[in-house]
Amino acid sequence: MSLIIVGSLALDTIETPSGSVSEVPGGSTSYCAIAASYFTHPNIVGVVGNDFPESVITLFKDHHINLEGLTIETGKTFRWGGRYAENFDDRTTLFTELNVFETFNPVLPDTYKKADYVLLANIHPKLQHHVLDQLEADSFVVLDTMNLWIDTARDDLLALINRVDMLVVNDEEAQMLTQERNYMRAARKLLASGPEWLVIKKGQHGALLFHENQVFHVPALILDEVKDPTGAGDTFVGALIGYLDQSKDHSFDNMKLAVVFGSVLASFCVEDFSVDGITYLEESDLETRYDEFVIMSQF
Repeated sequence: MSLIIVGSLALDTIETPSGSVSEVPGGSTSYCAIAASYFTHPNIVGVVGNDFPESVITLFKDHHINLEGLTIETGKTFRWGGRYAENFDDRTTLFTELNVFETFNPVLPDTYKKADYVLLANIHPKLQHHVLDQLEADSFVVLDTMNLWIDTARDDLLALINRVDMLVVNDEEAQMLTQERNYMRAARKLLASGPEWLVIKKGQHGALLFHENQVFHVPALILDEVKDPTGAGDTFVGALIGYLDQSKDHSFDNMKLAVVFGSVLASFCVEDFSVDGITYLEESDLETRYDEFVIMSQF
């Protein structure tokens, strides 16, 4: 098992200026795993209720996602609802119903414990610590977190950051963790806290990759239409680690490619609701979109 992804699985209700959808696939693991599946065969750990749609299970299988670590419990699946403002940046949470996710205890199947790559998608830092404690290999670990844990579980999160190889945060989270508005000063503080690699996501303004004294910036693609930004960050990090698992190359040049492919998949994600924008893409779709990034970035 070369890549395992541990995070949330949910059913989302989403309202954006482009429309609305109800009870659609959501949660960090859904986006991460589907994005990673274009480069490798991800293995997930998660929990859903017995109301989780069979169509979504079929979708995961179609993408060659290993479900050995998926638990189906009696009860309702985690649900989340949100509404986006006209600028698509400001989001209001309408409801959060944890349901079976409230007691989620991520237990790795024995076949997962020697994974080469581990993505700790967005769940409580204590659960992410628990995942790392079960590993039996020197895995390359990528951590994705959110502002909620910075506010409510800061000590656990800081201890966790010291245990991972790559930290992925957005610009607001980087500032919350370091009290720095300047990206370079924030990056230096975060790299000094443990991880060898740092990615700062900037939403519609792209992403920054930091390693030692090296910096790389990838812009976001300028799109004709954005329908739903939900899960774009998860899609980004899922594709990033999926590409790393495929390439097994941690050079700075290859890490730059990983960030670009993360941006490629994220650009598809925002073009449709839920995971629809990243399902059943063809290799030619990825190649064409990759070329668009190259053309836009060259000078």
